Amino acid sequence: MSKMQSFKDNLLLSLYAWSKIPLIGFCSPRVVEATNERTVLKIKLGFRTKNHLGAMYFGALAIGSELCIAMLAVKKIKESGERIDFLFKDYKAEFLKRAEGDVLFICEEAQTVVDQIEEAKNSTERINRTMTAYAIVPSVSETEKVATFALTLSVKRRKVST
Repeated sequence: MSKMQSFKDNLLLSLYAWSKIPLIGFCSPRVVEATNERTVLKIKLGFRTKNHLGAMYFGALAIGSELCIAMLAVKKIKESGERIDFLFKDYKAEFLKRAEGDVLFICEEAQTVVDQIEEAKNSTERINRTMTAYAIVPSVSETEKVATFALTLSVKRRKVST
Protein backbone atom coordinates (compact mmCIF):
# COMPACT_ATOMS: atom_id res chain seq x y z
CA MET A 1 0.00 0.00 0.00
CA SER A 2 1.49 3.34 -1.03
CA LYS A 3 1.96 6.15 1.48
CA MET A 4 -0.64 8.26 -0.37
CA GLN A 5 -3.21 5.44 -0.32
CA SER A 6 -2.47 4.81 3.36
CA PHE A 7 -2.97 8.52 4.08
CA LYS A 8 -6.27 8.56 2.16
CA ASP A 9 -7.57 5.41 3.87
CA ASN A 10 -6.67 6.72 7.34
CA LEU A 11 -8.21 10.13 6.56
CA LEU A 12 -11.44 8.44 5.41
CA LEU A 13 -11.41 6.28 8.54
CA SER A 14 -10.89 9.26 10.85
CA LEU A 15 -13.53 11.43 9.18
CA TYR A 16 -16.05 8.61 9.15
CA ALA A 17 -15.34 7.66 12.75
CA TRP A 18 -15.54 11.14 14.25
CA SER A 19 -18.58 12.20 12.18
CA LYS A 20 -20.65 9.00 12.44
CA ILE A 21 -19.45 6.98 15.45
CA PRO A 22 -17.14 9.02 17.74
CA LEU A 23 -16.43 6.01 19.96
CA ILE A 24 -14.45 4.54 17.06
CA GLY A 25 -12.44 7.75 16.77
CA PHE A 26 -11.72 7.65 20.50
CA CYS A 27 -9.83 4.37 20.01
CA SER A 28 -7.72 5.92 17.19
CA PRO A 29 -7.61 2.93 14.81
CA ARG A 30 -5.21 3.04 11.86
CA VAL A 31 -5.33 1.25 8.51
CA VAL A 32 -2.24 -0.90 7.97
CA GLU A 33 -3.42 -2.66 4.80
CA ALA A 34 -6.57 -2.40 2.70
CA THR A 35 -6.92 -4.45 -0.46
CA ASN A 36 -9.76 -6.38 -2.06
CA GLU A 37 -8.30 -9.53 -0.47
CA ARG A 38 -7.38 -8.44 3.05
CA THR A 39 -7.89 -5.63 5.54
CA VAL A 40 -5.61 -5.01 8.51
CA LEU A 41 -6.24 -2.37 11.16
CA LYS A 42 -4.25 -1.49 14.24
CA ILE A 43 -5.40 -0.22 17.62
CA LYS A 44 -2.68 0.72 20.06
CA LEU A 45 -2.86 -0.44 23.64
CA GLY A 46 -2.99 2.69 25.76
CA PHE A 47 -4.91 4.70 28.30
CA ARG A 48 -8.05 4.77 26.15
CA THR A 49 -8.09 1.09 25.22
CA LYS A 50 -6.76 -0.93 28.13
CA ASN A 51 -8.62 -2.51 31.02
CA HIS A 52 -7.75 -2.71 34.71
CA LEU A 53 -5.37 -5.66 34.04
CA GLY A 54 -3.35 -3.84 31.39
CA ALA A 55 -4.77 -5.79 28.45
CA MET A 56 -6.95 -4.40 25.68
CA TYR A 57 -10.52 -3.88 26.85
CA PHE A 58 -13.00 -6.12 25.05
CA GLY A 59 -14.94 -3.07 23.83
CA ALA A 60 -11.84 -1.88 21.95
CA LEU A 61 -11.39 -5.41 20.59
CA ALA A 62 -14.99 -5.33 19.36
CA ILE A 63 -14.44 -1.98 17.66
CA GLY A 64 -11.34 -3.26 15.86
CA SER A 65 -12.97 -6.48 14.72
CA GLU A 66 -16.05 -4.69 13.41
CA LEU A 67 -14.02 -1.98 11.76
CA CYS A 68 -11.68 -4.26 9.83
CA ILE A 69 -14.79 -5.37 7.91
CA ALA A 70 -16.79 -2.11 7.97
CA MET A 71 -13.89 0.03 6.74
CA LEU A 72 -13.86 -1.75 3.38
CA ALA A 73 -17.67 -1.58 3.15
CA VAL A 74 -17.60 2.20 3.70
CA LYS A 75 -14.90 2.61 1.06
CA LYS A 76 -16.67 0.43 -1.54
CA ILE A 77 -20.05 2.08 -0.91
CA LYS A 78 -18.46 5.50 -1.38
CA GLU A 79 -16.81 4.35 -4.63
CA SER A 80 -20.10 2.89 -5.92
CA GLY A 81 -21.93 6.22 -5.81
CA GLU A 82 -25.04 4.35 -4.61
CA ARG A 83 -26.95 4.97 -1.41
CA ILE A 84 -26.30 1.71 0.38
CA ASP A 85 -26.83 1.28 4.10
CA PHE A 86 -25.02 -1.29 6.19
CA LEU A 87 -25.03 -2.63 9.71
CA PHE A 88 -23.93 -5.71 11.56
CA LYS A 89 -26.68 -8.23 12.15
CA ASP A 90 -24.82 -10.39 14.64
CA TYR A 91 -21.48 -10.68 16.36
CA LYS A 92 -19.66 -13.65 17.83
CA ALA A 93 -16.29 -13.43 19.54
CA GLU A 94 -13.94 -15.88 21.14
CA PHE A 95 -11.26 -14.32 23.34
CA LEU A 96 -8.34 -16.74 23.45
CA LYS A 97 -5.64 -14.78 25.30
CA ARG A 98 -5.20 -11.36 26.83
CA ALA A 99 -4.14 -8.77 24.26
CA GLU A 100 -1.21 -7.24 26.13
CA GLY A 101 0.12 -4.99 23.36
CA ASP A 102 -0.91 -3.15 20.21
CA VAL A 103 -3.44 -5.27 18.32
CA LEU A 104 -3.76 -5.97 14.60
CA PHE A 105 -7.26 -6.88 13.40
CA ILE A 106 -7.20 -8.94 10.22
CA CYS A 107 -9.99 -9.89 7.84
CA GLU A 108 -8.87 -12.10 4.97
CA GLU A 109 -12.37 -12.24 3.44
CA ALA A 110 -12.39 -8.73 2.03
CA GLN A 111 -13.47 -10.00 -1.39
CA THR A 112 -16.75 -11.10 0.22
CA VAL A 113 -17.43 -7.47 1.20
CA VAL A 114 -16.55 -6.25 -2.31
CA ASP A 115 -18.89 -8.84 -3.88
CA GLN A 116 -21.66 -8.01 -1.40
CA ILE A 117 -21.56 -4.28 -2.22
CA GLU A 118 -21.56 -5.08 -5.95
CA GLU A 119 -24.60 -7.31 -5.46
CA ALA A 120 -26.38 -4.62 -3.43
CA LYS A 121 -25.95 -2.09 -6.26
CA ASN A 122 -28.34 -4.16 -8.40
CA SER A 123 -30.89 -5.12 -5.76
CA THR A 124 -33.19 -3.56 -3.20
CA GLU A 125 -33.18 -6.71 -1.08
CA ARG A 126 -31.18 -6.96 2.14
CA ILE A 127 -28.02 -9.00 1.59
CA ASN A 128 -26.35 -10.74 4.54
CA ARG A 129 -22.88 -12.30 4.59
CA THR A 130 -21.03 -13.70 7.58
CA MET A 131 -17.31 -13.02 7.66
CA THR A 132 -14.54 -13.92 10.03
CA ALA A 133 -11.69 -11.86 11.42
CA TYR A 134 -9.01 -12.38 14.01
CA ALA A 135 -6.69 -10.38 16.22
CA ILE A 136 -2.99 -10.79 16.93
CA VAL A 137 -0.48 -8.95 19.11
CA PRO A 138 2.66 -8.78 16.93
CA SER A 139 4.93 -7.77 19.84
CA VAL A 140 4.07 -11.12 21.48
CA SER A 141 3.58 -13.39 18.45
CA GLU A 142 3.11 -12.77 14.72
CA THR A 143 0.98 -15.90 14.34
CA GLU A 144 -0.81 -16.60 17.63
CA LYS A 145 -4.39 -15.36 17.62
CA VAL A 146 -5.65 -13.58 20.74
CA ALA A 147 -9.26 -13.50 19.51
CA THR A 148 -11.44 -14.67 16.64
CA PHE A 149 -14.64 -13.05 15.42
CA ALA A 150 -17.60 -13.86 13.18
CA LEU A 151 -19.77 -10.95 12.08
CA THR A 152 -22.72 -10.82 9.70
CA LEU A 153 -22.66 -7.71 7.53
CA SER A 154 -26.08 -6.71 6.26
CA VAL A 155 -26.35 -4.26 3.34
CA LYS A 156 -29.30 -2.82 1.46
CA ARG A 157 -29.54 -0.25 -1.33
CA ARG A 158 -31.98 2.50 -0.55
CA LYS A 159 -34.92 2.83 -2.87
CA VAL A 160 -34.91 6.03 -4.88
CA SER A 161 -37.83 8.14 -3.69
CA THR A 162 -39.89 9.86 -6.37
